[in-house]
Amino acid sequence: MQTAYTVLILLMLVSVSRLVGRVIPLPLPLVQIAAGALLAWPTLGLHVALDPELFLFLFLPPLLFSDGWRMPKRELWRLRGPILTLAVGLVLFTVVGAGYFIHWLIPSIPLPVAFALAAVLSPTDAVAVSAISQNRLPTPLMHMLQGEALMNDASGLVTFKFALAAAVTGVFSLANASVTFVLVAVGGLTVGVALSWLVGRLRSWMVARGWDDPATHVVFMLLLPFAAYVLAERLGASGILSAVAAGMMQSWLDLLPRQTSTRLLNRSVWSLLEFAFNGLIFLLLGLQLPDIIKAVVSHETSLWPTLLYRCLDVVAIFLVLLVLRFVWVQSIWRLSGLLRRLRGKGHMTQVPTARSCWLLTMGGVRGAVTLAGVLSVPMLMGGAAFPERDLLIFIAAGVILLSLIAACIALPMLLRGIQKSPDDQRRGEVRDAWRKTAEAAIHALEAEEAKPQDAAEAALATELKGRIMSEYRHQLEVFNDSAEAQALAFQMDLLERRLRLKALRAQRLELYKLSRLHQIGDDVLREVLADLDLSEANLGQVK
Repeated sequence: MQTAYTVLILLMLVSVSRLVGRVIPLPLPLVQIAAGALLAWPTLGLHVALDPELFLFLFLPPLLFSDGWRMPKRELWRLRGPILTLAVGLVLFTVVGAGYFIHWLIPSIPLPVAFALAAVLSPTDAVAVSAISQNRLPTPLMHMLQGEALMNDASGLVTFKFALAAAVTGVFSLANASVTFVLVAVGGLTVGVALSWLVGRLRSWMVARGWDDPATHVVFMLLLPFAAYVLAERLGASGILSAVAAGMMQSWLDLLPRQTSTRLLNRSVWSLLEFAFNGLIFLLLGLQLPDIIKAVVSHETSLWPTLLYRCLDVVAIFLVLLVLRFVWVQSIWRLSGLLRRLRGKGHMTQVPTARSCWLLTMGGVRGAVTLAGVLSVPMLMGGAAFPERDLLIFIAAGVILLSLIAACIALPMLLRGIQKSPDDQRRGEVRDAWRKTAEAAIHALEAEEAKPQDAAEAALATELKGRIMSEYRHQLEVFNDSAEAQALAFQMDLLERRLRLKALRAQRLELYKLSRLHQIGDDVLREVLADLDLSEANLGQVK
């Protein structure tokens, strides 16, 4: 029962922290870390013992799967060059540079372990950056950070596992490691894509036979990242890359017919799951902070001098990570700018190059994946305690905190004076999509041949077709190219949505009244209420 109580308390804190974050002008991860540390205060004394392997298995697959699902694939492909240099090149650059620095700074950390720590400090968290910047980052930069966060989660954690294996076995060969890295990466991607495709075929087969219950399909989606991770690990491939590939593949397969209800439920469930898991990870970091600090200073005679020196080590490592990132971003940015000028292409962003480089540098916030990875470090190595495991966790936790605090201070300053320009290309694509789909609907209705029927039914069908076609013609007016026509159509559309919303809310109040008077049963209440809620959701936000 104690475990159940602890889980319920943590979930409640995740929700409360979201509300507190709306009042306190701090990023949500910092609020959640503070809430966890407060909960671990000796007066409250909540303690959570974490099994490293269980922690890695529970949290990483669904988060990576969700990132792969959400990532815009076209933008990922268009920016593949800069993203790959950040996600792969920068990770290796960081592992080597920061690894040697960590070993030099703290000689008690063996060099392979230092490389492992540098690898686990490489993954970034684009969700935290978006929350801090309040979606004011230029769109290309945000897409680059999203793509980097998605890819370096995999590259950083795969490199981390290789470095850990080298630390445990004491054997490392660059040639063998390179070949094994490629095989493990390709194997993980193949397993994820294949398993996701099989699940998609299974769902299609189920839908074809009328087995389209949304809950059943959503459960398959929830189990898919764990299955992809476990299967790849059993086959000796990368479970991390398998989960990412499964998510990216599933976003293409999630377009089955007769699956509207499933998609609505699936989006809601995954939004909830992602919010809860991200929040739990940062809460657990806060809960572990007192134990992490105690473990770091437990073998020392003096508390505060030792803690001060360790904090200075964390600051030094964070600054080195920042310098390495800036040097890499600046070099690649200049090189890519030169290549784009030689090809006659414009700049990728509309902000000065120096500011873009600093935005990309400060946007390298560490988050949930770094914590999940470092907490997966084994307790033992060859029967003895893993060297400086507590110090590794302390450094990772400190870097996460410093990167969040630095981003909170630096990003608003760097974004000062920058007004995010409207994404005209995206707006144009949205307008074209609505216009073309409305035209297709009108053509389909016009081509509809009436079945043999009496005069009354034919007249009724004609009237209904005309009514439906008028709605689609209204859509064509809304997305007309004329600015005046668009303004008038949008004004009419807004007024119509307000009136419809008022009518829907009146329907809902009447439904509640009928339920209170026991004139309808709970099953009728739920059925009608679900239809009303779906209709209101289709209206979108009405100002």
